[in-house]
Amino acid sequence: MHSILRSLLVLVAVPLLAACEYEGTAFLIDGKDQSITLVREQRWFWSDEVEQAVVVSRMPTCMRRHSIKSGVTGSVKMEVYEAGDALWALKQGKNWYLASTEKCEFQVWKDAPDDPPGKLVGTFVRKAGKFQFAPAEAAATPITPPGE
Repeated sequence: MHSILRSLLVLVAVPLLAACEYEGTAFLIDGKDQSITLVREQRWFWSDEVEQAVVVSRMPTCMRRHSIKSGVTGSVKMEVYEAGDALWALKQGKNWYLASTEKCEFQVWKDAPDDPPGKLVGTFVRKAGKFQFAPAEAAATPITPPGE
């Protein structure tokens, strides 16, 4: 009797846990050694809040995870703009961030301008149910820091 009850509990719990969102996708810069990754994690199936983080990576030198403002389930859009030498501006809703792949630095951009700082490189989006980085039509050529 206990094994039947346990099996029923597992069957009930599986759909509830499957509703949780845990995913990430990367914007690969100049190959696979540099990237900016958006990671989303929904901790509780009953909440529509999704914790988000940006992972800035320049292998083998550095890789750092930075928490950003929480999002909601299903709403993913984050635009990525080229902002300078190994510098990228990220915009999600009204929130702006700056990410540097040179030393894997990251910060909230409090005094962001009204207009984007450079060319749109692409957007983190959900297309056909799949979370992905969609490059802009005319993707920017990454700027490599001096000495490389």
